[in-house]
Amino acid sequence: MKQNSIPVGEVSRYIRSLVSQDYFLKHLAVSGEVSNLTYHRSGHIYFTLKDEAAALSCVMWAGDRGGLGFRMKEGDKVVVSGSIDVYILQGRYQLYARKIELQGAGLLYERFLALKAELEETGMFAQEYKRPIPFYVKRLGIVTAPTGAAVQDIRNIAYRRNPYVELILYPALVQGEGAAASIVQGIETLDAMKLDCLIVGRGGGSIEDLWAFNEEAVARAIFACSTPVISAVGHETDTTIADLVADLRAPTPSAAAELAVCDIRDLLGRLETDRNRLRTEMWKRLDETRERLAVRDRHLRHLSPENQIREKRQRAADLEDRLASLSERILEDRKNRMAFLQERLSSRVRDVMKEKKHQLQSRIQKWDGLSPLRKLQQGFAYVSDGRGHAVASVTSVKAGETVHLEVTDGVIHTEVTGTETRLRPRDI
Repeated sequence: MKQNSIPVGEVSRYIRSLVSQDYFLKHLAVSGEVSNLTYHRSGHIYFTLKDEAAALSCVMWAGDRGGLGFRMKEGDKVVVSGSIDVYILQGRYQLYARKIELQGAGLLYERFLALKAELEETGMFAQEYKRPIPFYVKRLGIVTAPTGAAVQDIRNIAYRRNPYVELILYPALVQGEGAAASIVQGIETLDAMKLDCLIVGRGGGSIEDLWAFNEEAVARAIFACSTPVISAVGHETDTTIADLVADLRAPTPSAAAELAVCDIRDLLGRLETDRNRLRTEMWKRLDETRERLAVRDRHLRHLSPENQIREKRQRAADLEDRLASLSERILEDRKNRMAFLQERLSSRVRDVMKEKKHQLQSRIQKWDGLSPLRKLQQGFAYVSDGRGHAVASVTSVKAGETVHLEVTDGVIHTEVTGTETRLRPRDI
């Protein structure tokens, strides 16, 4: 009997439906070593997960990249969480990854994130609690292993930058059992010595190697330390809880020494610059002070009672001289004006006298012509009766009455013998 055939696609779809119904295959966590790793430009990640027994194709879509918290590389031992499904076009199954963690470090990393969130919520990472590192550190404490590159790098760089700095090492365990307690003891011991600054750290390593610096006890010891702390744990890419709590994080122990110890040559250069600037400023201030003092001295001398009296005396003398000179000028002007007015008055008097004399002569001549004496000299006489009244009419006298005739050289007394009336020209 001939068996019916089915297309390849039907087989793949059937197998896919079987796989998709298996709950176990939908929620897997598979451990293995990464190989054939490809970061595609689309954002997808393709790799193979293998062990001694088998290999499993894996893919992480770009949308699931949030489940990868590190840069995966060839040879990494990882735990991949996801689901198995069938890729119909190639007829193979593969693991679709939703989360990838380093094997053995996954739990530690989760502990790291949990402690970080807890301490951050309490404010231990807050910037306001960060203390400044002193500019000039004289006594520097170091909490690290007594052997190894870290302490040697710190010593070399510190003495190169400042040969006068005092380094005090607390030889602590920085890895393994008892490391956290040893680091805490070192921090507390050096803090009690009232040093200028502490460096707490070690060289690089895996998350397991650096784990002592992720312990809560170490974080609280750094936070409670009254001495400023520089954390220098691992390499620049490593971040620990100690780095977040410390007052300053250095990417490496060498960088911590650079940050803690100032370069004495730069300091001396700055001191020389400051000294020159201070000297220049001092001489400038001295010159300004001298000038102000001279001005105030002149002002004080000007306002002193002695100087005031002297100035007032001098001013009084000047005013007296000016008054005398002015008086002389005024007197001279008055004299000149008096002479001028006197001359004008004399001239005016002469003119008036001359004019009055002329008028007098004119009037004398006029009155002389009208004078009775002139008439008497011409043969006329002034006639008056016995009572001294002028006789102007024949009716004023009677016959036998005595009348007086005044002539130029005397008086003639005569008796009226008779009167005769004449007609005056106006009566005709």
